This record gives sequence, C-alpha cells and structure tokens, in this order.
Amino acid sequence: MSQRRVPAVFMRGGTSKGVFFHARDLPADLDRRNAIFCAAIGSPDPYGRQLDGLGGGISSLSKVVIIEPSTRPGIDVDYTFGQVVVDAPVVDYGATCGNLSSAVGPFAVDEGLLEVPDGEAVVRVHNTNTDKVFESRFTVSNGTAQTQGDFTIPGVAGGGARVQLDFLDPAGARTGRLLPTGRISDRIGLLGGGAAEICCVDATTPCVFVAAADLGLTATELPDALETRTEALAQLEDIRAKAGVLMGLDKTAAAISNTSRSSPRLALVAGPGEATLLDGTISRANDMDLSVRAISMGQPHRAVPLTSGMCLAVAANLPGSLVQRLTRPGATGDIRLGTPSGVIPIGAKLGADGTVDRVTTYRTARRLMEGRVLVPEA
Repeated sequence: MSQRRVPAVFMRGGTSKGVFFHARDLPADLDRRNAIFCAAIGSPDPYGRQLDGLGGGISSLSKVVIIEPSTRPGIDVDYTFGQVVVDAPVVDYGATCGNLSSAVGPFAVDEGLLEVPDGEAVVRVHNTNTDKVFESRFTVSNGTAQTQGDFTIPGVAGGGARVQLDFLDPAGARTGRLLPTGRISDRIGLLGGGAAEICCVDATTPCVFVAAADLGLTATELPDALETRTEALAQLEDIRAKAGVLMGLDKTAAAISNTSRSSPRLALVAGPGEATLLDGTISRANDMDLSVRAISMGQPHRAVPLTSGMCLAVAANLPGSLVQRLTRPGATGDIRLGTPSGVIPIGAKLGADGTVDRVTTYRTARRLMEGRVLVPEA
C-alpha cells in the first residue's frame, strides 16, 4: 500500500508534544482528517505505545493541531486542537490544550502566516474548540521565534525562551458559565457507597475537582503509584462522568465516558504537602499553595494539563469553593500548583463582580521536526 505525504511540523509546547498541520493541507471532510491524524500519531494501539506513529502512548504526547489564518477581526490565526485517543480510532475535540497553545504563535510566525518585526511579538489566537481568544507573547529574532533561553518549566529538561500566554475572558469556555452547575459545590455519589464534595468550574475548559482525602489519597502520589490504584481510578472516572452530566455536557454518565474522554477534565486536590517528584527531588510544602494530581484521558498526568491548571487557579480564587478552602490561606492571584514534575505558578485575575478577566501562565516551546508525515493512502 502506498503512503500519502502530508506537510507537518512536530512541536513541543510546554509539557506536551503534537503534530501541527496547516488547514490548507488537509481534506475538508472530518472523517478523512481524523484518519490522517490517527495514522500520524499511531492510533488505535491496543499495546498503548503508539509505536507505528509519532505519539508516545500517553495523553500529553498524543495530540494534533490545525492552524489557519483567521478571518475574524483583530485575530491573527485560528487554532483547533485534537486529542487523539491512544487505544481507539477517535479524535476528541471537546477541549483545548493549554500547553500546545504556547507553540501556536511561534508556529504561525515561523510558517509565515503573519509578519512581525524582531522583538516582542503578540499573536492573537482564536481557539475553535472553546470559541475563546488568547494572546501569545514571545521574542522574535531574525524573523523566527526564539527558542533558546534560560526560562525553565517543571517537567521539561533544560531551559528555553519564555512564552507568555494570556487567556482572555476564559469563563464558560464550553458551558457558557463559570460555574456550570450553578453552584459553588456539589455532592456526588461514589462507587461502592458514600459521597464526596466536588467543585465544577469552566474557565478555559470544564473541570471537576475532588478532595484527594475523600478517596483515601493525598494528591502527593507519583503517577505510577496512582496507576496501581485501579479502584480509585474507576471512582475518579465515575465522578468525572457524573460531573459532566451535572455540567450539561451530555445526558448520561455512560455517554460522557464513551464519547468525551477529554472533557470534563478532573484533578485531585489537597493542601500543600511535601512530595517526591519524578526526577527524584523533593518538593517542599512551603513552596506550593495547593497539591494537585490530574487525570487526563484516564491516565495520571505527569505534570498537569495547562487548562486544568488555569481552571484550578481560578477556582482557588473563588471564595467558599472546595479548591479555595484547600489552598494555602492568603494565597490569591498567582497560585503555585504542586504537580508530580514540580511547582507551576499560574495567575488568575478576577473582577470585583466575580468575572474572570484573564488567566496568565508561562511556557516554553520548540520546533522539533518539519517536513511531511507519511500516512497510508487508504
């Protein structure tokens, strides 16, 4: 069988990697596009490794991005994110990716989709998944995005050039409301009996947060340790699916589990706590405001999906929320999230009326490979 060559760029953005495509190089038919994406990434793979593609077997390495010039006034490019399911021939467009958002502006400049002078570039991006806008600020040198620098982020070895992301008016990205259930907290039944308090917030993407202690966890566990807690993971998926129904994302929990693995997102939260990190170092409780262990596509995340982190920063600034009660007393604005890879600060700016003006975070990004990805013709 012959193979088709599709122009593509392989990029890291934050703690994720993905294959970037121009919309102009893809078929208009969604099924044909999805077939290209699955073949490029290596899904479905029952072995969970995606060896026959560019994916890495975990959610943060199984992603695609589509970029095109925008026709919207004041917007430079449109950005569509696709989460490729590892073990099924499915591309989920139900949420965006905050980490890969950091690579969108540099991609647009390097690909010549817009011309900017050397110095600080500001690229305004419309995300089609959420119908929201963010601004990407980074340095341009000799007409291309600068990649080298000494700015570091937990989970990525070495330093790079800083990319500032400002997500504007992020509330209600998918549900239309900052509090999708209409309440600051809800109680939800647990598998095996009992109930737990949850906090549902939609700021950049719908998220549900649950206290780790309610499931016998601490939110300081390493991902490999969480993966062995199969009963807890089953409880968490049940919570995620039921919360999705409360948020109005679908009619039944089964529908959420079967058709939308990426939305809502879910994270365990606890107060600041000392933890051993993936690199073997110790993260001290005094260095963080909140302990977080995120679940992405059913798997414990090795850092935190940036959209989940931004949603957490907003929730930590909402008086009376579960997240706010667990956050270090007095912490407002910038919230330091303790993740398995280290502490990640994320800033949330809320108005006096409770609206969310913006969420700001900092990432690095790098172009890794460019050329053409090969996919089967059929």
